[in-house]
Amino acid sequence: MTRFRTASDTVFPMSSRSSLLSDLQAALRRAQHPMRGCELQALPDKGLAHDHVRLVGSGWLARVPKQSQMGLDAAHNLAYQRACFERAAPSGHTPALHGVLPPSDHLPRGALLVQAIDGRPARLPHDLGAIVAALAAIHALPLPAASQRAPLLAATDPLRDLHQEISAQAQHLSAARVSPAVATAVAAELKMLADLCDRVERPPRHLIAFDGHPGNFIVRDDGSAVLVDLEKCRYSYPGLDLAHATLYTSTTWDVETHAVLSLSEVASAYRAWRQAMGPAAEAAQPWAVPLRRAMWLWSVTWCAKWRVLARQPLRASSAGEDWSEERSDSALIHHVRDRVDHYLSAPVVERVRQEFEALERALAA
Repeated sequence: MTRFRTASDTVFPMSSRSSLLSDLQAALRRAQHPMRGCELQALPDKGLAHDHVRLVGSGWLARVPKQSQMGLDAAHNLAYQRACFERAAPSGHTPALHGVLPPSDHLPRGALLVQAIDGRPARLPHDLGAIVAALAAIHALPLPAASQRAPLLAATDPLRDLHQEISAQAQHLSAARVSPAVATAVAAELKMLADLCDRVERPPRHLIAFDGHPGNFIVRDDGSAVLVDLEKCRYSYPGLDLAHATLYTSTTWDVETHAVLSLSEVASAYRAWRQAMGPAAEAAQPWAVPLRRAMWLWSVTWCAKWRVLARQPLRASSAGEDWSEERSDSALIHHVRDRVDHYLSAPVVERVRQEFEALERALAA
Protein backbone atom coordinates (compact mmCIF):
# COMPACT_ATOMS: atom_id res chain seq x y z
CA MET A 1 0.00 0.00 0.00
CA THR A 2 2.58 2.47 -1.08
CA ARG A 3 1.64 3.93 -4.38
CA PHE A 4 -1.11 5.98 -6.00
CA ARG A 5 -1.40 7.67 -9.35
CA THR A 6 -2.18 11.12 -10.60
CA ALA A 7 -2.58 11.98 -14.29
CA SER A 8 -0.73 9.40 -16.37
CA ASP A 9 1.77 11.40 -18.41
CA THR A 10 2.06 14.52 -16.28
CA VAL A 11 5.63 15.50 -15.42
CA PHE A 12 6.79 17.97 -12.83
CA PRO A 13 8.60 21.09 -14.03
CA MET A 14 12.36 20.80 -13.82
CA SER A 15 12.50 23.37 -11.03
CA SER A 16 10.25 21.39 -8.66
CA ARG A 17 12.57 18.35 -8.65
CA SER A 18 15.87 20.08 -9.37
CA SER A 19 17.84 18.32 -6.63
CA LEU A 20 16.57 14.87 -7.59
CA LEU A 21 17.35 15.41 -11.26
CA SER A 22 20.77 16.96 -10.74
CA ASP A 23 21.74 14.23 -8.28
CA LEU A 24 20.64 11.49 -10.67
CA GLN A 25 22.49 13.15 -13.55
CA ALA A 26 25.63 13.37 -11.46
CA ALA A 27 25.34 9.70 -10.50
CA LEU A 28 24.93 8.68 -14.14
CA ARG A 29 27.99 10.70 -15.13
CA ARG A 30 30.07 9.35 -12.29
CA ALA A 31 29.20 5.83 -13.42
CA GLN A 32 30.04 6.75 -17.02
CA HIS A 33 26.63 5.33 -17.85
CA PRO A 34 25.62 5.20 -21.54
CA MET A 35 22.43 7.13 -20.68
CA ARG A 36 24.25 9.93 -18.87
CA GLY A 37 23.39 12.42 -21.62
CA CYS A 38 19.62 11.80 -21.51
CA GLU A 39 17.22 14.55 -20.62
CA LEU A 40 15.58 13.75 -17.28
CA GLN A 41 11.92 14.27 -16.38
CA ALA A 42 10.67 13.74 -12.83
CA LEU A 43 7.33 11.95 -12.80
CA PRO A 44 4.56 12.80 -10.33
CA ASP A 45 5.11 11.75 -6.72
CA LYS A 46 2.98 8.59 -6.73
CA GLY A 47 4.38 6.52 -3.91
CA LEU A 48 5.85 6.65 -0.44
CA ALA A 49 8.87 4.51 -1.29
CA HIS A 50 10.32 5.83 -4.57
CA ASP A 51 10.77 8.80 -6.83
CA HIS A 52 10.56 8.03 -10.55
CA VAL A 53 12.47 9.80 -13.30
CA ARG A 54 12.08 9.26 -17.04
CA LEU A 55 15.26 9.07 -19.10
CA VAL A 56 13.74 10.77 -22.11
CA GLY A 57 14.04 8.88 -25.37
CA SER A 58 15.64 5.80 -23.81
CA GLY A 59 12.57 3.80 -22.82
CA TRP A 60 14.00 3.65 -19.28
CA LEU A 61 12.91 4.88 -15.87
CA ALA A 62 15.01 5.48 -12.78
CA ARG A 63 13.47 4.21 -9.52
CA VAL A 64 15.13 6.25 -6.78
CA PRO A 65 14.33 4.91 -3.30
CA LYS A 66 13.09 7.29 -0.63
CA GLN A 67 13.37 4.55 2.00
CA SER A 68 13.37 0.77 2.37
CA GLN A 69 9.99 -0.71 3.24
CA MET A 70 11.87 -3.89 4.11
CA GLY A 71 13.94 -2.06 6.72
CA LEU A 72 17.19 -2.62 4.81
CA ASP A 73 20.27 -0.47 4.38
CA ALA A 74 20.75 1.18 1.00
CA ALA A 75 22.92 -1.50 -0.61
CA HIS A 76 20.80 -4.41 0.59
CA ASN A 77 17.62 -2.59 -0.42
CA LEU A 78 18.91 -2.30 -3.99
CA ALA A 79 19.99 -5.93 -3.98
CA TYR A 80 16.56 -7.01 -2.76
CA GLN A 81 14.75 -4.99 -5.40
CA ARG A 82 17.11 -6.20 -8.10
CA ALA A 83 16.27 -9.78 -7.13
CA CYS A 84 12.54 -8.96 -7.29
CA PHE A 85 12.83 -7.75 -10.88
CA GLU A 86 15.13 -10.57 -11.94
CA ARG A 87 13.07 -13.36 -10.37
CA ALA A 88 9.75 -12.08 -11.77
CA ALA A 89 11.08 -11.26 -15.26
CA PRO A 90 10.42 -14.71 -16.81
CA SER A 91 6.69 -14.17 -16.20
CA GLY A 92 6.59 -11.62 -19.02
CA HIS A 93 4.46 -9.34 -16.86
CA THR A 94 7.05 -7.13 -15.17
CA PRO A 95 9.45 -4.45 -16.45
CA ALA A 96 12.93 -5.47 -17.47
CA LEU A 97 15.74 -4.42 -15.18
CA HIS A 98 18.43 -2.52 -17.10
CA GLY A 99 20.85 -1.79 -14.28
CA VAL A 100 21.57 -0.47 -10.81
CA LEU A 101 23.29 2.73 -9.71
CA PRO A 102 24.99 1.99 -6.37
CA PRO A 103 24.64 4.27 -3.35
CA SER A 104 26.83 7.33 -3.65
CA ASP A 105 27.23 10.86 -2.36
CA HIS A 106 24.77 11.98 -5.05
CA LEU A 107 22.23 9.19 -4.46
CA PRO A 108 22.62 7.86 -0.91
CA ARG A 109 20.08 5.12 -1.62
CA GLY A 110 21.19 4.47 -5.20
CA ALA A 111 18.68 3.79 -7.97
CA LEU A 112 17.37 1.07 -10.26
CA LEU A 113 17.08 1.60 -14.01
CA VAL A 114 14.08 -0.26 -15.39
CA GLN A 115 12.01 -0.53 -18.53
CA ALA A 116 9.35 2.16 -18.93
CA ILE A 117 6.06 0.41 -19.70
CA ASP A 118 3.76 2.11 -22.19
CA GLY A 119 0.09 1.77 -21.39
CA ARG A 120 -2.69 3.04 -19.18
CA PRO A 121 -3.88 2.52 -15.60
CA ALA A 122 -6.07 -0.50 -14.97
CA ARG A 123 -9.81 -0.02 -15.27
CA LEU A 124 -11.83 -2.05 -12.81
CA PRO A 125 -13.58 -4.40 -13.09
CA HIS A 126 -12.75 -4.60 -16.80
CA ASP A 127 -9.05 -5.34 -16.32
CA LEU A 128 -9.34 -7.71 -13.35
CA GLY A 129 -8.83 -10.68 -15.65
CA ALA A 130 -5.60 -9.20 -16.98
CA ILE A 131 -4.37 -8.45 -13.46
CA VAL A 132 -4.97 -11.96 -12.13
CA ALA A 133 -3.45 -13.43 -15.31
CA ALA A 134 -0.30 -11.40 -14.66
CA LEU A 135 -0.21 -12.56 -11.05
CA ALA A 136 -0.76 -16.17 -12.12
CA ALA A 137 2.18 -15.89 -14.53
CA ILE A 138 4.39 -14.85 -11.61
CA HIS A 139 2.97 -17.53 -9.31
CA ALA A 140 3.51 -20.22 -11.96
CA LEU A 141 7.26 -19.64 -12.10
CA PRO A 142 9.32 -22.59 -10.85
CA LEU A 143 10.07 -22.49 -7.14
CA PRO A 144 13.84 -22.31 -6.60
CA ALA A 145 15.57 -24.63 -4.21
CA ALA A 146 15.57 -23.30 -0.65
CA SER A 147 19.26 -22.43 -0.90
CA GLN A 148 18.58 -20.25 -3.97
CA ARG A 149 15.77 -18.08 -2.61
CA ALA A 150 17.82 -15.40 -0.86
CA PRO A 151 17.83 -12.44 -0.69
CA LEU A 152 14.04 -12.59 -1.00
CA LEU A 153 12.04 -13.41 2.11
CA ALA A 154 11.53 -17.15 2.30
CA ALA A 155 10.46 -17.93 5.84
CA THR A 156 10.41 -21.50 7.05
CA ASP A 157 6.75 -20.90 7.91
CA PRO A 158 5.46 -17.93 5.85
CA LEU A 159 2.09 -17.94 7.61
CA ARG A 160 3.55 -17.65 11.09
CA ASP A 161 6.07 -15.11 9.84
CA LEU A 162 3.21 -13.02 8.41
CA HIS A 163 1.37 -13.21 11.73
CA GLN A 164 4.45 -11.85 13.48
CA GLU A 165 4.77 -9.06 10.89
CA ILE A 166 1.12 -8.08 11.34
CA SER A 167 1.38 -8.26 15.12
CA ALA A 168 4.34 -5.87 15.06
CA GLN A 169 2.33 -3.38 12.98
CA ALA A 170 -0.65 -3.82 15.28
CA GLN A 171 1.43 -2.41 18.14
CA HIS A 172 0.70 1.02 16.61
CA LEU A 173 -3.09 0.71 16.96
CA SER A 174 -3.17 2.41 20.35
CA ALA A 175 -1.01 5.35 19.32
CA ALA A 176 -3.04 5.59 16.10
CA ARG A 177 -6.12 6.15 18.29
CA VAL A 178 -8.42 3.81 16.45
CA SER A 179 -11.91 3.38 17.84
CA PRO A 180 -12.64 0.61 20.36
CA ALA A 181 -14.74 -1.15 17.71
CA VAL A 182 -11.82 -1.23 15.27
CA ALA A 183 -9.36 -2.37 17.94
CA THR A 184 -11.73 -5.18 18.92
CA ALA A 185 -12.23 -6.26 15.30
CA VAL A 186 -8.50 -6.34 14.59
CA ALA A 187 -7.86 -8.30 17.79
CA ALA A 188 -10.50 -10.85 16.78
CA GLU A 189 -9.00 -11.26 13.30
CA LEU A 190 -5.50 -11.59 14.77
CA LYS A 191 -6.78 -14.35 17.04
CA MET A 192 -8.24 -16.14 14.03
CA LEU A 193 -4.91 -15.85 12.22
CA ALA A 194 -3.04 -17.17 15.26
CA ASP A 195 -5.40 -20.16 15.38
CA LEU A 196 -4.78 -20.71 11.66
CA CYS A 197 -1.04 -20.74 12.32
CA ASP A 198 -1.54 -23.55 14.84
CA ARG A 199 -2.88 -25.83 12.12
CA VAL A 200 -0.40 -28.26 10.60
CA GLU A 201 -1.34 -27.86 6.94
CA ARG A 202 -0.15 -25.01 4.73
CA PRO A 203 -0.90 -23.97 1.14
CA PRO A 204 1.82 -24.34 -1.51
CA ARG A 205 4.29 -21.48 -1.66
CA HIS A 206 5.27 -19.58 -4.80
CA LEU A 207 6.96 -16.33 -5.76
CA ILE A 208 4.45 -13.59 -4.94
CA ALA A 209 4.43 -9.81 -5.38
CA PHE A 210 2.98 -8.91 -1.96
CA ASP A 211 2.11 -5.49 -3.38
CA GLY A 212 -0.20 -6.39 -6.23
CA HIS A 213 -2.92 -3.79 -5.74
CA PRO A 214 -4.48 -2.49 -9.00
CA GLY A 215 -2.63 0.84 -8.88
CA ASN A 216 0.66 -1.00 -9.35
CA PHE A 217 -0.35 -2.34 -12.78
CA ILE A 218 -0.14 -0.79 -16.23
CA VAL A 219 -2.28 -2.25 -19.01
CA ARG A 220 -0.61 -2.41 -22.41
CA ASP A 221 -2.33 -1.87 -25.77
CA ASP A 222 -2.73 -5.63 -26.21
CA GLY A 223 -4.76 -5.79 -22.98
CA SER A 224 -2.08 -7.53 -20.91
CA ALA A 225 -1.20 -6.19 -17.48
CA VAL A 226 2.29 -5.42 -16.20
CA LEU A 227 3.11 -5.22 -12.49
CA VAL A 228 5.49 -2.24 -12.34
CA ASP A 229 6.20 -1.90 -8.62
CA LEU A 230 8.46 -4.73 -7.46
CA GLU A 231 10.18 -4.33 -4.14
CA LYS A 232 8.38 -6.62 -1.70
CA CYS A 233 8.39 -9.96 -3.50
CA ARG A 234 8.73 -13.03 -1.32
CA TYR A 235 8.22 -16.76 -1.40
CA SER A 236 4.84 -17.18 0.20
CA TYR A 237 1.19 -17.78 -0.72
CA PRO A 238 -0.55 -16.56 -3.91
CA GLY A 239 -3.78 -16.01 -1.99
CA LEU A 240 -2.18 -12.92 -0.49
CA ASP A 241 -1.72 -11.43 -3.95
CA LEU A 242 -5.27 -12.26 -5.01
CA ALA A 243 -6.53 -10.56 -1.88
CA HIS A 244 -4.39 -7.47 -2.42
CA ALA A 245 -5.65 -7.19 -6.00
CA THR A 246 -9.32 -7.26 -5.02
CA LEU A 247 -9.80 -6.06 -1.42
CA TYR A 248 -11.78 -2.86 -0.87
CA THR A 249 -8.69 -1.37 0.79
CA SER A 250 -6.77 -2.00 -2.45
CA THR A 251 -9.25 -1.18 -5.20
CA THR A 252 -10.11 2.19 -3.61
CA TRP A 253 -6.51 3.12 -2.76
CA ASP A 254 -5.37 4.55 -6.08
CA VAL A 255 -6.95 7.63 -7.67
CA GLU A 256 -6.86 6.33 -11.23
CA THR A 257 -7.94 2.77 -10.56
CA HIS A 258 -10.51 3.52 -7.86
CA ALA A 259 -13.43 1.09 -7.93
CA VAL A 260 -15.71 -0.72 -5.51
CA LEU A 261 -15.99 -4.31 -6.66
CA SER A 262 -19.12 -6.38 -6.23
CA LEU A 263 -18.96 -9.76 -4.54
CA SER A 264 -19.52 -11.50 -7.88
CA GLU A 265 -16.66 -9.54 -9.47
CA VAL A 266 -14.31 -10.56 -6.67
CA ALA A 267 -15.38 -14.19 -6.91
CA SER A 268 -14.90 -14.09 -10.69
CA ALA A 269 -11.34 -12.84 -10.22
CA TYR A 270 -10.55 -15.78 -7.92
CA ARG A 271 -12.05 -18.21 -10.42
CA ALA A 272 -10.06 -16.65 -13.27
CA TRP A 273 -6.85 -17.15 -11.29
CA ARG A 274 -7.72 -20.78 -10.63
CA GLN A 275 -8.32 -21.33 -14.32
CA ALA A 276 -5.01 -19.67 -15.24
CA MET A 277 -3.11 -21.77 -12.70
CA GLY A 278 -4.77 -25.06 -13.59
CA PRO A 279 -4.16 -28.06 -11.31
CA ALA A 280 -1.65 -26.06 -9.25
CA ALA A 281 -4.55 -24.02 -7.84
CA GLU A 282 -6.36 -26.93 -6.25
CA ALA A 283 -4.42 -27.00 -3.00
CA ALA A 284 -4.70 -23.21 -2.64
CA GLN A 285 -8.50 -23.03 -2.91
CA PRO A 286 -9.36 -23.69 0.79
CA TRP A 287 -7.00 -20.89 1.78
CA ALA A 288 -8.56 -18.15 -0.36
CA VAL A 289 -10.60 -16.41 2.35
CA PRO A 290 -8.25 -17.08 5.30
CA LEU A 291 -5.40 -15.46 3.37
CA ARG A 292 -7.72 -12.64 2.31
CA ARG A 293 -8.35 -11.95 6.00
CA ALA A 294 -4.59 -12.00 6.62
CA MET A 295 -3.85 -9.58 3.78
CA TRP A 296 -6.53 -7.20 5.01
CA LEU A 297 -5.06 -7.41 8.51
CA TRP A 298 -1.64 -6.54 7.11
CA SER A 299 -3.13 -3.58 5.24
CA VAL A 300 -5.19 -2.15 8.07
CA THR A 301 -2.37 -2.49 10.62
CA TRP A 302 -0.03 -0.84 8.12
CA CYS A 303 -2.50 2.06 8.07
CA ALA A 304 -2.19 2.38 11.84
CA LYS A 305 1.58 2.22 11.57
CA TRP A 306 1.67 4.91 8.89
CA ARG A 307 -0.66 7.19 10.85
CA VAL A 308 1.83 7.12 13.73
CA LEU A 309 5.16 7.13 11.89
CA ALA A 310 4.22 9.76 9.30
CA ARG A 311 4.30 12.33 12.11
CA GLN A 312 7.99 11.73 12.75
CA PRO A 313 10.64 14.09 11.36
CA LEU A 314 12.71 13.15 8.35
CA ARG A 315 15.53 10.75 9.17
CA ALA A 316 19.05 11.63 8.12
CA SER A 317 20.08 8.00 7.62
CA SER A 318 19.76 6.35 4.20
CA ALA A 319 19.03 2.99 5.85
CA GLY A 320 15.74 1.40 6.86
CA GLU A 321 12.16 2.60 6.83
CA ASP A 322 11.23 6.27 6.88
CA TRP A 323 7.51 7.04 6.61
CA SER A 324 7.92 10.73 7.44
CA GLU A 325 5.44 12.81 5.48
CA GLU A 326 8.32 15.20 4.76
CA ARG A 327 9.60 12.70 2.16
CA SER A 328 6.65 13.16 -0.18
CA ASP A 329 4.61 15.87 -1.87
CA SER A 330 1.73 17.32 0.13
CA ALA A 331 -0.85 16.08 -2.41
CA LEU A 332 0.33 12.50 -1.95
CA ILE A 333 0.34 12.80 1.84
CA HIS A 334 -3.16 14.29 1.81
CA HIS A 335 -4.38 11.38 -0.30
CA VAL A 336 -2.72 8.73 1.88
CA ARG A 337 -4.06 10.31 5.06
CA ASP A 338 -7.57 10.35 3.60
CA ARG A 339 -7.33 6.66 2.66
CA VAL A 340 -5.82 5.66 6.00
CA ASP A 341 -8.54 7.47 7.94
CA HIS A 342 -11.20 5.84 5.77
CA TYR A 343 -9.82 2.31 6.15
CA LEU A 344 -9.41 2.68 9.91
CA SER A 345 -13.02 3.79 10.35
CA ALA A 346 -15.40 1.36 12.04
CA PRO A 347 -17.95 1.22 9.18
CA VAL A 348 -15.29 0.28 6.63
CA VAL A 349 -13.75 -2.33 8.91
CA GLU A 350 -17.18 -3.89 9.40
CA ARG A 351 -17.90 -3.74 5.67
CA VAL A 352 -14.73 -5.64 4.81
CA ARG A 353 -15.27 -8.27 7.50
CA GLN A 354 -18.81 -8.95 6.32
CA GLU A 355 -17.50 -9.55 2.81
CA PHE A 356 -15.24 -12.36 4.05
CA GLU A 357 -18.19 -14.49 5.07
CA ALA A 358 -20.10 -13.74 1.86
CA LEU A 359 -17.09 -14.57 -0.32
CA GLU A 360 -16.58 -17.86 1.48
CA ARG A 361 -20.12 -18.87 0.50
CA ALA A 362 -19.75 -17.57 -3.07
CA LEU A 363 -16.54 -19.49 -3.73
CA ALA A 364 -18.03 -22.67 -2.29
CA ALA A 365 -21.10 -22.48 -4.53
